[in-house]
Amino acid sequence: MFDHIIFDLDGTLLNTIDDLAAAGNYVCASRGWPVHTVDAYKHMVGNDIPKLVERFAPAGTAGDALAQATAQFSAYYDAHKEDRTAPYPGVPELLAALKGLGAHMAVLSNKAHFLAGPVVERYFPGVFEHVQGALPDVPLKPDPTLLRRVMEELGASPERTLFAGDSDVDVRTGKNGGLTAVGVLWGFRDRAELEAAGADHIIERPEQMLALVQENGA
Repeated sequence: MFDHIIFDLDGTLLNTIDDLAAAGNYVCASRGWPVHTVDAYKHMVGNDIPKLVERFAPAGTAGDALAQATAQFSAYYDAHKEDRTAPYPGVPELLAALKGLGAHMAVLSNKAHFLAGPVVERYFPGVFEHVQGALPDVPLKPDPTLLRRVMEELGASPERTLFAGDSDVDVRTGKNGGLTAVGVLWGFRDRAELEAAGADHIIERPEQMLALVQENGA
């Protein structure tokens, strides 16, 4: 049944939170703003860089200061995005097994496109047929616009495609596109959030996704 799988990136394939938090706190410290814990950043990420900056900036920060902080964050993060980032345990093995089954795979992220492509290729070279990050003037997940572009690129049909991610944004993206939505618990958010968003399946370990695909025929 499932021969196409589209993955979220941050919190699903890669544990990027330490590098994201470090970049955010670098900006905060340089501007005299309060810094935040890594756990706090887990609830700030997921809706693109400008929204992340808005969330870690002090309430009421003016628009021009937010724009400057966003540029500062982007430059610092781009230079340090691989300092502590790593695939989640079991994810490389999952991807290899899925390729062995003949599954077609892609990534759809709210991370800026210029960041998403290189980081995916750095950690998962040659694995994904398409990588799509956020683009200017195109709606972000959970809007299904970019999801539909990815599916068209893959030649995927909704009934044969899984969308996997760690947040309510990802679950709603899959549901908005008419896909089966899989919530993963090894990322940044918890079961209650994924259940409330309407996840069709919730899994605790990467190998459970392999079982899900095998049971339904890749």
